[in-house]
Amino acid sequence: MVDTVMTVDTITKTFRVGTQDVQVLKGISFTVEKGDFMVIFGASGSGKSTLLHTLLGLEMPTSGNIHLLEKNMYDGLNDDDRSEFRKKHIGMVYQQPNWIKALKVIENVTFPLLLLGTDKNESFERGLKLLDSLGMVKWAHYYPTELSSGQQQKIALARALVTNPDVIIADEPTGNLDFTSGEELMQLLKDINQQGKTVIMVTHDLEYIRFAKDAIQIRDGQIIAKYADKEIAQLLKSIDSKRGDGDVPSEKNKKKEK
Repeated sequence: MVDTVMTVDTITKTFRVGTQDVQVLKGISFTVEKGDFMVIFGASGSGKSTLLHTLLGLEMPTSGNIHLLEKNMYDGLNDDDRSEFRKKHIGMVYQQPNWIKALKVIENVTFPLLLLGTDKNESFERGLKLLDSLGMVKWAHYYPTELSSGQQQKIALARALVTNPDVIIADEPTGNLDFTSGEELMQLLKDINQQGKTVIMVTHDLEYIRFAKDAIQIRDGQIIAKYADKEIAQLLKSIDSKRGDGDVPSEKNKKKEK
């Protein structure tokens, strides 16, 4: 029987802007199963960032519930509880990595382990093994800012994985990368997923839907479509046909046009 990692039940979120209430999320519901590679996609301003912050326990919903690993993220937990939960169970990869600039790569990678009380020698051993598995061990004693954007994202992925979290959540992880570096990072995420790790990725780029096992399309704070298996294949064919008509430029072409 497949375990359910996350259940999102009728989430809404309304912000007060001046004298008006603006509803950003409008009754969003879905589930993520263990070992899934879920891609949540939509245009800028569709509500993806607010949804992501809500999933992570950073933005309390106006109504609805989120259960992550059977834990209700907003019932009986305060901000400190949710922070501790994230440290132990969630690995994050952001569009723009946040480094402790005074620390070298291996120190940045192992910092989450040290926060959890892991011995420094054990932390470094685990960090080096992980960097080696990602092909980045030779950069262990450099500073992250000495590396290219693509290399930095691989290091960020190592940092996300070092605590062996239950879920990897990636927020526009290819947003600052060129096409080749983006493909390399996505392949690493795919490999990690095939090893059994659950991955949830938020993106505006249709290029990466092909890596998904399940996909959700968001527009104006609502889920307008859900895709799985054959439906994803059909969606990709539709996107490719529009590219052939010149309506949807590929990522390669977009880079050339710049």
